[in-house]
Amino acid sequence: MLTPLTHELVSWADIIFVMERRTAPKASLRKARVICLDIPDDYEFMDPGLMRLLEARVSKYLG
Repeated sequence: MLTPLTHELVSWADIIFVMERRTAPKASLRKARVICLDIPDDYEFMDPGLMRLLEARVSKYLG
């Protein structure tokens, strides 16, 4: 189930990660940078392969 992003949910964010471009927010966000990780949403919740992939792709943005 997708939870739509609202102003309240992202007002504190500097970076928003999405797995697929189709899930990126459509509205312009003044503060937050949106980064698409280009990971298909084909994984089960907490799948070990997904966790490794997320860690590898997100870590370069978080320093």
